[in-house]
Amino acid sequence: MNYDMTKPCDECPFLPEMHFQVERLEEFARGEFPCHKACKVDSKGNFVARNDKTPHCAGALIFNERRNRPHQMMRICERVGHYDRRKLDMTVALVGDEELDS
Repeated sequence: MNYDMTKPCDECPFLPEMHFQVERLEEFARGEFPCHKACKVDSKGNFVARNDKTPHCAGALIFNERRNRPHQMMRICERVGHYDRRKLDMTVALVGDEELDS
């Protein structure tokens, strides 16, 4: 998976206007989560990465970083130079941000 996306796409499930619940997004963000716009849909209706160049969802990366809960592959990719959390657009509003302020 490619870790170069720095901001969510316009249909990212992590954006408030997509109306996902925080609990569901936490499930998505636990591991690698490809950008759904760059995926193919399998016979069961699941989003599947097209190849190893499919971008990781930037919304999920930002969501995890704000909570200080990066998944293992985020940190591995960071250590080998394939991911730089400093490049993420941390100004984007995501679902659950209001909980972080309290």
